[in-house]
Amino acid sequence: MSVKAEIISIGDELLYGQTLDTNAHWMSNKLDENNIKVFQRTTIGDDEQQILNALKVAENRVDVVLITGGLGPTKDDLTKPLLAKYFGVEMVHNEEVINDITLLFTKANREVTALNAKQAELPANCEKITNPVGTAPGMWFHVNNTVFVAMPGVPYEMKSIMTQGILPKLHKMFSKGVLHHHIIKTIGITESSLSDLIEDWELNLPQHIKLAYLPTKGQVKLRLTGSGDDLNTLEQEIAVLQKAIMPKIEKYVYGFGTDQLEGIIGQLLNKNNLTLATAESCTGGYLAHMITSVSGSSKYFKGSIIAYSNNIKTAHLGVSTEDLRKHGAVSEKVAKAMAEGVRRELNTDIGIATTGIAGPDGGTIEKPVGTVWIAYSDQYKTFSKKFNFSRNRTFVIHWSALAALNMIRLNVGVK
Repeated sequence: MSVKAEIISIGDELLYGQTLDTNAHWMSNKLDENNIKVFQRTTIGDDEQQILNALKVAENRVDVVLITGGLGPTKDDLTKPLLAKYFGVEMVHNEEVINDITLLFTKANREVTALNAKQAELPANCEKITNPVGTAPGMWFHVNNTVFVAMPGVPYEMKSIMTQGILPKLHKMFSKGVLHHHIIKTIGITESSLSDLIEDWELNLPQHIKLAYLPTKGQVKLRLTGSGDDLNTLEQEIAVLQKAIMPKIEKYVYGFGTDQLEGIIGQLLNKNNLTLATAESCTGGYLAHMITSVSGSSKYFKGSIIAYSNNIKTAHLGVSTEDLRKHGAVSEKVAKAMAEGVRRELNTDIGIATTGIAGPDGGTIEKPVGTVWIAYSDQYKTFSKKFNFSRNRTFVIHWSALAALNMIRLNVGVK
């Protein structure tokens, strides 16, 4: 049986939208690495009754409750006194905490104030967890078979306490079994179509291996999660399952785990000793940005011409004024001419071009917002494909760049 955890984030600023709760995301990831399943994430304000209610509900449904926020010494910080109230204990002075604070302040050439010293008041039933980088210690409670952990909301303080103090204790207490995730990354297919394609395979997965569909930004990730007693056995089982399904989905699969599409493109170009240039209109350099985000991309990426205006298309890419007049900038003819032009102008093996209507203005009945033509050109072929990305401007730009990268992936080394 897996260990279940709940993360409780406390603070009005989280509910107002003034502060992003990056703590919960980071903790979820670390707990997963330690085979502890996050069952619930709860965000509440600085309200006494809400905090007490949240603690009670969490205690009844999970094994570990991780709390961040509200541990400061000021009147609006309620977590410590409410934990004492919840457990029915007094607040007591902890000499170790005051020693830690004094040492920290001495190093910074500061004096400990009466307000700082209040941080040494802790609920009587807690185990103090040292905070190496701040004044509010972590607190560990083990009550009625449930572990409660309270930590500061300051991210670097929370991470330090979690890494050095909390995770080792949780691992020691709940070290039974292993959990293994394997990610298969796909592009060019929708979640529903992918589900239909692999339905028989999915229905025959072993009971201890679960499949999740994770659609994001024009891609769909397949996450296989296996639980068991031995990591090597799980890895081997999942490898066999992946091998069985790959013939059906391999044309959509671009990578695994932490692979990024732009990184895979770089590997393909390096492997085939090919160079690339981009001609961008609607993406405005975003495609080049994605390509150059990869370290070492200068080996295969030679540059980009941002042909946002028609004058640049004609003067620097060789697009004919007649094609622009007859077909418009957002057309198959112009996209192909741009791809051929940038390949010629920058003397590369491959040219890729984007031209479209990102919106929110500029659309027509024939060419609505989201209409994009992407063209690919190498020494063997030049072709263009039309896409319709019917959402907002940022969406159209991002999806256009992804589609262009995928076009490169599917055609590098193909005659």
